Amino acid sequence: MSAVEQYARAHIVTDEAQDPPAVPVALRYDPETDPRRVHIMLPGHHEWVFARDLLERGLRTPAAAGDVRIWPCGRVQAVMEFHSARGVAVVQFDTKTLIRFLRRTYSATPVAR
Repeated sequence: MSAVEQYARAHIVTDEAQDPPAVPVALRYDPETDPRRVHIMLPGHHEWVFARDLLERGLRTPAAAGDVRIWPCGRVQAVMEFHSARGVAVVQFDTKTLIRFLRRTYSATPVAR
C-alpha cells in the first residue's frame, strides 16, 4: 500500500442560527513523499498540510502548530481551525472518521523499489 486517501463529510462552523450542511473533505497521507504529514483538502481547493502527530494529539487534547489548531469537542467530535491571510476556517469532524484515517496511515508502508 502506498498513499492513503479517505473522503469524509465535515461541517464548516459559522455563526448562523441553523446548522451548516456537511461539505466533502479529502484526507490524504503519502508515506513515500512525506511520511510525517497529512493533507486535508477543503472545498474550494484549499489544502492544509501538517504533522500527523498534531492530528493524533488534537483528538485527545487541544493542540496547535503554526496555522493549524485541533481539539476534541465532546466525545464524538473534533474541531480543526485553519488560519490564513484570507481568514479562519473552522471545521468539525466526527472523531471516528479521523481515527479511522489515522489507523490507515499507520498501516501504510512505502512500496519497496
